[in-house]
Amino acid sequence: MKYYLIAGERSGDFHAASLMAELQHQDPQADFRFWGGDQMQAVGGTQVRHYQEMAIMGFWEAATSVLKFRGYLKEAQRDLLQYKPDVLILVDYAGFNMRVAKFAKEQGIKVFYYISPKIWAWNQGRVHSVKKLVDRMFVILPFEKDFYQRFGYEVDYIGNPISDSVAEHQAATDFYQRNHLDPERPIIAVLPGSRKQEIEEMLYEMTAIIPPFLQYQFIVAGVDNLDPNYYAHFERNNVRIIFDQTYDLLAHAKAALVTSGTATLETALFNVPQVVCYRTSAVSYAIGKAVIKVPYISLVNLIADKEVVKELIQGEFNSRNLVTELKKITADEAFIAKQKADYAEIREKLGQQKSAEKAAKLMVGYLKG
Repeated sequence: MKYYLIAGERSGDFHAASLMAELQHQDPQADFRFWGGDQMQAVGGTQVRHYQEMAIMGFWEAATSVLKFRGYLKEAQRDLLQYKPDVLILVDYAGFNMRVAKFAKEQGIKVFYYISPKIWAWNQGRVHSVKKLVDRMFVILPFEKDFYQRFGYEVDYIGNPISDSVAEHQAATDFYQRNHLDPERPIIAVLPGSRKQEIEEMLYEMTAIIPPFLQYQFIVAGVDNLDPNYYAHFERNNVRIIFDQTYDLLAHAKAALVTSGTATLETALFNVPQVVCYRTSAVSYAIGKAVIKVPYISLVNLIADKEVVKELIQGEFNSRNLVTELKKITADEAFIAKQKADYAEIREKLGQQKSAEKAAKLMVGYLKG
């Protein structure tokens, strides 16, 4: 069968690649055409565009890129008509993907959604569009199934692929030697995100608090979709950049400063105490605050339905608060123990269900049935 996939960011590329690999097992004749990244490309198929061209963060930034996105949308529509897939599989990235879903539905193309858009966080009325446009929804957060049920829409909860990938990871035994790190000094992992716009907002602040923590080495998780030279001006005494070793970094870290996103859940599943950080443009923040309907921004707190990790957002994201919170997660044993106990509850909620394999089996079954 022919599968057309659209993933608009780095985490979507990761999840879609795992799904594609499992689809190949379930359907040896699978043919892929996609918008995505290097990990999807490694599985095989034809890449239309790389997600880096589409990565925009924030309401205002997205609004000012409307002409660019309109051009991409028309390109996707033309490409879908030419390729004529058996199914369109959309991966998160709601602003663009829901528009593609509308077009596909009008053309009689079956639409699957892998990893729900976060409509439960804002604009919950969009669930009615999802019900109308999406043939099958595959969700990865436990509360999402209950959310959709409230609107009379049955979805498939497939477990969380992050839980699977963390459980399967084997930490490198030569991590310190390979990266020329000091094995006697504990690591504070710094995860500033994967988009240049995120990093520019976050990384200077996250690495400006070194003096009270000279006994630690701050290791920044760099990503290969950005030019290594871009990171050079962030590297200084006690701050090192390592690339594409995030899981190994977390496996060896004592604590972490993490930009809100998938990385907050990964950090929790590695049992690393963390502080969640987030800052965007003033306009985007004002819009977001007006429309977001959930009390937290981190997946950790959303899954737990309580504050497990401190979220330093916008004005609260400053050096003084970072120092205060980092001291708690490195030196306050009672605080650390409580956070790790809450992490254990989250792991239990998520379980391990081989999410990509489960989704692929369901998808192929729906298509054949």
